Amino acid sequence: METHTFFLYLLIILLTARIFAELAVRLKAPSVIGELLAGVVLGPSLLGWLEPAQAIKLMAEIGIILLLFEVGLETDLKRLAQTGAKSAVVAVAGFVLPLVLGFSLSYWGFGLSLLVSLFVGGTLTATSIGITVRVLSDLKRQQACEGQIVLGAAVLDDVLGVVLLALLFEFSTGGGISFINAGKVLVFVVTFFLLAPLAAKLMSLMVKRADAVSSIPGLIPTTIVSLVLFFAWLAYVIGAPELLGGFAAGLALSRRFFLPFGAAVHADPDFASRIKKQMQPIIQLFTPIFFVYVGLSLNFREIDWGSSFIWVFSLSLFVAALLGKLLGAFFIRESWPTRWMVGMAMMPRGEVGLIFVELGRASGIFGNEIYAGVVMVIALTTLLPPFVMKWYFARYEQPLQDGHGG
Repeated sequence: METHTFFLYLLIILLTARIFAELAVRLKAPSVIGELLAGVVLGPSLLGWLEPAQAIKLMAEIGIILLLFEVGLETDLKRLAQTGAKSAVVAVAGFVLPLVLGFSLSYWGFGLSLLVSLFVGGTLTATSIGITVRVLSDLKRQQACEGQIVLGAAVLDDVLGVVLLALLFEFSTGGGISFINAGKVLVFVVTFFLLAPLAAKLMSLMVKRADAVSSIPGLIPTTIVSLVLFFAWLAYVIGAPELLGGFAAGLALSRRFFLPFGAAVHADPDFASRIKKQMQPIIQLFTPIFFVYVGLSLNFREIDWGSSFIWVFSLSLFVAALLGKLLGAFFIRESWPTRWMVGMAMMPRGEVGLIFVELGRASGIFGNEIYAGVVMVIALTTLLPPFVMKWYFARYEQPLQDGHGG
């Protein structure tokens, strides 16, 4: 992309995202819906003015990492630890059930091949933590019981997704499953999880001390954005098969680091407040780019609307996608309003689902009809849950705040 084209893209994305977000809020919808729709309108689905170019993708990745850093700043690790077992149950059930439902439906219901069915099931396991967090933030439920459960579950869900994607990648290359490569990914992720809290604590102390002696403004945002870039590069160098490098950078390492890093900073309220104040303009600049990028990645024109297979396949898969995540929340011991809220919050597939489906398309596993059907399911599970969550919270606000109700 030429420089002037990139500047024009960025100008259009930022202004359109803001206008659509403002309209969404005025219509009593979450602002993230406006940003997602901005991407759909600007992208190949409608106007076709913009495409999900690599330069925009990189900025979008920085946006989601910074959003999760902000979540880390506001996350109380003790409270997150208290929901650990519930988060694990929601994550594992919400990973296994969609995988089994999607595979069974494709393999036995529609007679698709083993490999295609595995890819379809794998796509349904995804949860877009960025969309989920943003909607909970709009509803001011991030620190509530369901917010903490969802945050922990989405973190684990992403890790399971990285490992599954590595396995599917080995399948798609035609060499069968390479347990060495899959093991490498698993060791990489587990090692990171063990070391991340310690590294986060040390780095937060270093940033605090450097800020205390610095006589030039801007040290905090410079340091934190530099850390984002460093961890993204480090993940690519250490991790996974090449095709998964960017995915691992976003999910397995950099995103996972900034939750404990933000929480470590959170231990000093004054310092945390200073960081939040200085980082807020940068976060607000980059985060909408991520949600617009998700909308740009959807292409409704690729769907053959006259095909009966598309409608039956997509509708069946859509039901499986909703049920798989929703049922996962019913395994925890919480009030019914909380269970429903957790289940709905785990539904958006967003960019993570698109990574799966794009791998299936690029490797020739998905034909055009299967690809289009799965993309339609991802689009629906991305755009609908924020609306439903907002409506549900408005109706059951008091039981959710009380922590009980049926």
